[in-house]
Amino acid sequence: MTESMAEADRLSFLPLEIKLSILSRVEVRDAVRTSALAQSWRHLWTLLPCLRVAYTRDKLGVPGYDYDMTTSATWMERVHHLLSSLRGPIFDFQLIHYCLPYFVEDQSPLFQSLLDLGFLKGGLETLDFAIEWVDVVIHLPSFSSLKVLQLSGCHVVLPVGFRGFRRLTTLDLHFVKISNDDLNLLIHTSNNLTTWVRLDCVPSDDSDSLSVHLNFPLLRHLDFSINEFIEEVSVISAPCLEQANISLSCTNYNPEKLARIIFRLLTSVATVSSLDLYVDVLEYLSIVALPFNFTFPRLRCLKFLLNFDTMDHKMYDAFIWLIRSMPYLEELEIELRNGDSSQTNSIATLMRELLVNKHDGFACLDQTLRSVTISMVGKFDVVASIPMIQFFLLNANVLKLLKIEYSMIYENALSMIEELQKADVTSPNAKVVIFDRIYLFTINVK
Repeated sequence: MTESMAEADRLSFLPLEIKLSILSRVEVRDAVRTSALAQSWRHLWTLLPCLRVAYTRDKLGVPGYDYDMTTSATWMERVHHLLSSLRGPIFDFQLIHYCLPYFVEDQSPLFQSLLDLGFLKGGLETLDFAIEWVDVVIHLPSFSSLKVLQLSGCHVVLPVGFRGFRRLTTLDLHFVKISNDDLNLLIHTSNNLTTWVRLDCVPSDDSDSLSVHLNFPLLRHLDFSINEFIEEVSVISAPCLEQANISLSCTNYNPEKLARIIFRLLTSVATVSSLDLYVDVLEYLSIVALPFNFTFPRLRCLKFLLNFDTMDHKMYDAFIWLIRSMPYLEELEIELRNGDSSQTNSIATLMRELLVNKHDGFACLDQTLRSVTISMVGKFDVVASIPMIQFFLLNANVLKLLKIEYSMIYENALSMIEELQKADVTSPNAKVVIFDRIYLFTINVK
């Protein structure tokens, strides 16, 4: 018996569940090739409980815009054959189809047939359809066993009589077209969402808008993207919510309207312990009348953007309100953006006047804030950033680490180090470091 035959024979004695576990961890084509190992492996791959397939430009070797839709159709027909060949229920179905920014409408039925066949197999718990940059219409049926639903780059339509997904714990809609009625129906008929919800949607009709009121009694993580089609959004109830991420994916939104939407969404997730604002929140908060007695009673970690090009007195007031409203904040990350060098001197002067002195009445600065990270993005000038850094060095009484991340020329880095070495520090345990993202090294300043 040759060495390869002996190896195949040892594999044949493995328990069935171990063999299927091995096959589930390799690419589908490699799983099918195991049919040649031994008689007992000939049709073993047809018992696979999962199917994960991907069609990408890299694998096709298709450069530029030379995209062959016939090849795409043939690939999907092969996926249909693979899916049809599976003899047992399928629990995990992942289909990734990365193509160019145009699509042929008559291929939508091919995707729909794959989706319908996946559901007909029974037992489906995880469905992940990623169809980037295309407008594929998917009719999403009700299915009682589904736990994880991830859709990207498609147009979702719910059929008449849709009953939802009673066991769904994770909902991920990324760049998904959907009507306002269908979006709210999908959310409200998925009552057991617990792990994660990401909503990044646009209305199926460009003249329409989305108004969403979320009620998640068990949800722990919410990720919401605001675009120009969002009319209104709020979290009515989410007592278990621990982390909220709010991002902005539009540039042509009415600032006053956007400010009201952001503020209402912020106040409706006030009980979270971690908040990530991928939006220049100070610019929009400076537009609304802020209630200075409002607090985030459980917040421990905050991340937000700050565009120094637009910094003014109103944004400074919003910054002060934000810090005051978080009495138990422990970790703070600020991404500073600066691209207009003509504004540097005036902004730096304003920041020195307002920030570089002792402030009173900040509970988190006095008692809890231990870690501050300031990340600099864009054509950043050291002069504009120093006052913000000095503010935390002067006022954070229990600060343990202040980290500055940057990508700047060597001379500017030296100027920053010299300024920080001269800066006063209130906390006796504070450590100040800067990290160079270009050369990947850290300098201990204090």
